[in-house]
Amino acid sequence: MAQTTSGAGLPKGFRGAEQGWPELHRIPHPPHRLPLLGDVLGADRRTPLQDSMRHARALGPVFRRRAFGKEFVFVWGAELVADLADEARFAKHVGLGVANLRPVAGDGLFTAYNHEPNWQLAHDVLAPGFSREAMAGYHLMMLDVAARLTCHWDRAQAAGRTVDVPGDMTKLTLETIARTGFGHDFGSFERARPHPFVTAMVGTLTHAQRLNTVPAPLAPYLLRGASRRNAADIAHLNRTVDDLVGARRTAGGGGGTGDLLDRMLEVAHPETGERLSPENVRRQVITFLVAGHETTSGALSFALHYLARHPEVSARARAEIERVWGDAPAPGYEQVAKLRYLRRVLDESLRLWPTAPAFAREARQDTVLAGKHPMRPGAWALVLTPMLHRDPEVWGADAERFDPDRFDAQAVRARPPHVFKPFGTGARACIGRQFALHEATLVLGLLLRRYELHADPDYRLKVTERLTLMPEGLRLRLERRTGPAAPPPQSAPALRVPDQKDGSGLRCPVAGAGD
Repeated sequence: MAQTTSGAGLPKGFRGAEQGWPELHRIPHPPHRLPLLGDVLGADRRTPLQDSMRHARALGPVFRRRAFGKEFVFVWGAELVADLADEARFAKHVGLGVANLRPVAGDGLFTAYNHEPNWQLAHDVLAPGFSREAMAGYHLMMLDVAARLTCHWDRAQAAGRTVDVPGDMTKLTLETIARTGFGHDFGSFERARPHPFVTAMVGTLTHAQRLNTVPAPLAPYLLRGASRRNAADIAHLNRTVDDLVGARRTAGGGGGTGDLLDRMLEVAHPETGERLSPENVRRQVITFLVAGHETTSGALSFALHYLARHPEVSARARAEIERVWGDAPAPGYEQVAKLRYLRRVLDESLRLWPTAPAFAREARQDTVLAGKHPMRPGAWALVLTPMLHRDPEVWGADAERFDPDRFDAQAVRARPPHVFKPFGTGARACIGRQFALHEATLVLGLLLRRYELHADPDYRLKVTERLTLMPEGLRLRLERRTGPAAPPPQSAPALRVPDQKDGSGLRCPVAGAGD
């Protein structure tokens, strides 16, 4: 369904559930619905996903919520979600939260509508950039960036300071996608504050979330100041990417044999000969920089939270790391995939808190969802992934409990398909999922081998929502372990540079980092 953003704050052509679900009255909604306002009692605009999870537990596997005159259908039951995964009858729907990012990402891979030709063009051009061969090439750069993180954490540990897990994971994943995809270095670990790109990115994500929490006709008035800040954030993202692309054009591309940016600039579609336009290149770069690090940083942060809270799990994962990697200072590419138990830890963290916590599906034709709920073409539903991952019919009565053994091979084979969806579903699922999983498994392995992780006993998990999910205020105390040394630098020796805290320090070993 084609949609563009209207001046009233809603995508043009937006369809409320009352337009696409003929038997909407059969779907339950929260009690105490208010005229005009809808189901807003007890709602917190900062935590709309967690509010919806609370309603899901009370109302069941399909329910609806009304806000400011618009009705939405939410789905999380495994049977219903499996039906929505049928690509012949359903397709990706660019929901409100995602559509609100269109001013910055346009028809990039994540925010493109199904009818927009640039999605298929970009997908076909860029998919080889995530092949096995390409991933093996990224591995050394991932090791380089991980070494910068461990430099940073070593200094904190030596000084007796705790580490800011979400902040440092954001630095790590931003530098990883920037270096592997675009040959760029933001110098995140050499900064006392987040890079302005990260600040602008968080601003755009937060604004997109906030647009869903005010009445659409009033948004231009209630969010006037916020809209100006959002416009400034978008302008900064655009300038940053334009400078990055301009530098690559000036230096000359790699003939299509290099990184993702080389592919965007140099490679034509193998069948049609089409190339990405300069505007679409900008949109794809922004999409990869934002989506390529924001969700992975959250996944790493949640996994580190659970590892610190479950020392028995950490010990078991660490024993596997020592068995598979041995005394080698740095693991090879093939050795990362052999960490099967550590991968279960990551999957279980993504089960409980998938950092991209929802995806929307729309009907391609008249159909009946799971044989129960009629839907017209264009009717859509929002899948609540954290609740799908907690469906007791699939995951058992203890679905809230952290247990990596849910993902051993036998347990996975015993479950039905389409019950674990941290990367979306179908043709429009995340193109970079293997990149993210390799990066996250590698980093967790390196950190567990190097440190004992100690949680603050008074910390209680609080989840921040900005379209993606992140643990709020998570800090860990580190204890340096004896064992193999840190990964050696892959590209340059360590450099001494002034440190912003103590006057001098060991610069993390990456050529040209932070120039």
